[in-house]
Amino acid sequence: MARQMDYQTIREVFRRFHESEPEPKGELDHVNAYTLVVAVALSAQATDAGVNKATKGLFAVADSPEKMLELGEDALIAHIKTIGLFRQKAKNVIKLSRILVDEYGGQVPNSRAALQSLPGVGRKTANVVLNMWWHYPAQAVDTHIFRVGNRTGLAPGKDVVAVERAIEDNVPVDYALHAHHWLILHGRYICTARKPKCGACIINDLCPFEEKTQ
Repeated sequence: MARQMDYQTIREVFRRFHESEPEPKGELDHVNAYTLVVAVALSAQATDAGVNKATKGLFAVADSPEKMLELGEDALIAHIKTIGLFRQKAKNVIKLSRILVDEYGGQVPNSRAALQSLPGVGRKTANVVLNMWWHYPAQAVDTHIFRVGNRTGLAPGKDVVAVERAIEDNVPVDYALHAHHWLILHGRYICTARKPKCGACIINDLCPFEEKTQ
């Protein structure tokens, strides 16, 4: 775990991220808050590309909790059977759809606690939805962000909550909204787990990682 980066260095890191990609976007396809919740819930232990392929047909026929309940669990499974853990995920999607209809008038709530009360929705999923749909600077820490945060010293922490707090505490507020997207994309495509592409990294000179590659 690297030491916490100082403010000026963090600011320069995110200035470069912003210059490279001013408006980073999440890679999960969705059409409204409900389909975003479902897509993120389905994405656990699955790739965004795989989820998008499965949900293209699903969201064409079920883009609301009411329509998902009408579709039913068996038909839902048929749409998402290419995704890992599809049976449990289908159960969760049906359950959360029922709760949204019965307790929230069919609308997706926009507090972290309410979102986390839904089956299959953890803190990371809740933060993704708060960030991407309501543009709240919530920091959804996945394995990519955990790795980048600790390797670089941008947001070191022993667990995902500690890294989330480090991002919230140390990233300048004018970069906070997009911080988790920049970090996810950096971890997914450049600062990869086994062989990071340090030669192509735009923050190489600012990063203290000792085992850099060419």
